[in-house]
Amino acid sequence: MKILFSLLLVAAVQAPPALMAQSAPRAKTVNGEVEGTLETSGVRSFKGIPFGQPPVGELRWREPQPVKNWTGVRPAKQFGPRAMQRAVFGDMNFRSNGMSEDCLYLNVWTPANAAGEKLPVLVYFYGGGYIAGDGSEPRYDGESMARKGVVAVTVNYRLNVFGFMAHPELTKESPNKASGNYGLLDQSAALRWVQQNIAAFGGDPKRVTIAGESAGSTSVSAQMASPLSKNLIAGAIGESGSILGTLTPVTLAEAEESGVKFANQVGAKALTELRAIPAEKLLEATAQQGTPRFGINVDGYFLPKPGVTIFANGEQARVPLLVGWNSEEMNGRAILGQDPPTPENYAKAVQKLYGDKAAEVLRLYPGNTPEEVLQSATALAGDRFIGFSTWKWADLHGQTSGKPVYRYFYTRPRPAMVPEMGNATPGLAGGVVRNADPSAPKAPPARGAVHSAEIEYAMGNLGSNKVYAWTPEDYKVSEVMQNYFANFIKTGNPNGAGLPNWPAANAGNTVQVMHIDVNTGAQPEQNRSRYLFLDPFTAK
Repeated sequence: MKILFSLLLVAAVQAPPALMAQSAPRAKTVNGEVEGTLETSGVRSFKGIPFGQPPVGELRWREPQPVKNWTGVRPAKQFGPRAMQRAVFGDMNFRSNGMSEDCLYLNVWTPANAAGEKLPVLVYFYGGGYIAGDGSEPRYDGESMARKGVVAVTVNYRLNVFGFMAHPELTKESPNKASGNYGLLDQSAALRWVQQNIAAFGGDPKRVTIAGESAGSTSVSAQMASPLSKNLIAGAIGESGSILGTLTPVTLAEAEESGVKFANQVGAKALTELRAIPAEKLLEATAQQGTPRFGINVDGYFLPKPGVTIFANGEQARVPLLVGWNSEEMNGRAILGQDPPTPENYAKAVQKLYGDKAAEVLRLYPGNTPEEVLQSATALAGDRFIGFSTWKWADLHGQTSGKPVYRYFYTRPRPAMVPEMGNATPGLAGGVVRNADPSAPKAPPARGAVHSAEIEYAMGNLGSNKVYAWTPEDYKVSEVMQNYFANFIKTGNPNGAGLPNWPAANAGNTVQVMHIDVNTGAQPEQNRSRYLFLDPFTAK
C-alpha cells in the first residue's frame, strides 16, 4: 500500500503543468491571476472577474475607474453581484451572488486550452429595459457557444438611476462635461478590458463581436455609434431594438432635468446628499409614481450626436451586422386595448393613434376581418415598439457602412409549458409569472415568437430553461440559429455547411430576409412600405 501511495505521489509531482491545471484553469489578466472552473464539457469558465472599481461612494455616478491590481490568485468561480434593480420582470432568473452597487463584473467561457489561440470572441449585453437584467441569467450562458469554438463573455452594467441618471452637478464635475450613460460607459470599459485581456483566455482581440437583445440590442447600436467603442469591435449582432427609435436617446438637458426632478423627489439639495443616500433607498424611490425613467442621452462624450445622425453619416463602426426581430414583439392589445378585435374597433383605435393618416395605416396594416385585425394589430404594435427601430438600424447601416447586413425575422413560437407550471403565465424573459389567483384566466396563446423568445435558441441554451416542453423541432431551430450566430462571430458571415443560404440584405437589387423557424429560408422583404411610413412618426 505504501509503494502504491509513493507511486501516485511521484506521478502527481511529475505531471506536466497543463495536466495539473485541468481541475482549476488559470489565466493572467493585466490586474492579476484568476482561477476558474473546468466544466464537464471541457469548457473553462471564469466568473465574477472585475473590470472596474466598485462604483460606490464618491464613484457613484462616475465613469468606471480601472481595476486595482491584486496579488496572489483571485477565485473566479461564482458570478459577481447583479446591478441594483427592482424585481420588475418576475420571470428573470439569476445565478448572481446577490445584488449590489458593486456590480462591475464579467464572465468568460472559453474552449481554449492555452493563451494565444486567437479564437473569435462574443461579448453579450443583457436586456431588461436598462432597469433589470444580469450576466448570470442562464439564457445568456456562454458554455454552449464556447463548445462551438467561441470565447463567450457576458457583462454586467449599471441600471436605472445608478446607470443612467444625469444631473447638472454631475455634468459640471465630469472631466468630459457629460453625465448619465454610466451603464453604457460600463459596457465600453468591458470592451477595453477584452482588448487588454482576452488573449489570456485564448481569444483574439481583433475578432470581437458584440451582441445583445432588447436593451442589450440598443446597447449594441449605441456602442457602434460611440467614438469610445466603435474601434474595439469587429462585428455586431442585434436582436430586437436599436437607439434609432427604441429607448431613443434624449438631449443632455432633458436628462439633467429628470435628474433634478428625482433629486427633489428624494429631498436631496446637492450631489453630496444624493451620494449619501443608501442604494436601497434610491432604488425604492424609483418605484414611486411619477419618477422619471432614466435612459440614454446625447451627452457629447459617449454619444456626440443623435444615433440616427451618426448612422446616416456613416460615422458608426463599419463592421458586418446581423440583425432582426420577432414576429410577436408586442401583443395586439397594445393597439386594441380590451376591445374585441372587430374591424370597427381596430379602425377606431388606428384613428385615435394616427388621425388624418389613419387611412394609410389601414392600407398598410389592413383589418377587414377579426383574424386580419389580430394579425395587423399584432404587427403594428410590434413595429411601433421595436420592429421599426431595428429595421432603421439595418437599413441605414446597409447604406452607409460598406459592410454586409444580414437580416432575420424570427417566427418560432415557444412550445407549451411543462404541466408542472400549473396556471402560470409565460413571461417575456423565458420564465414564468405565477398568478396570485389560481382561478385567473390564462393569457391567450402567443400568435408568434414573442419578445425575447429567440435568446435560448440563438445561444444554444434551451436545456437550461425548464419552463417549456421543448420538442425535437425546437432543438432543430436552435441548432440552425446558433450555427448562424457562431459562423457570423467567426467570419462576419452567418453562412456555413448544412445551413440554408443567407444572402446579405444590402447585396443585390432585392432585400432578402432570413425567416428562422422549423423550415428556415430567405424571403424577399415584404413590408418596407410600412417602415417608410412609420419613419416620420419616430423620435430621433
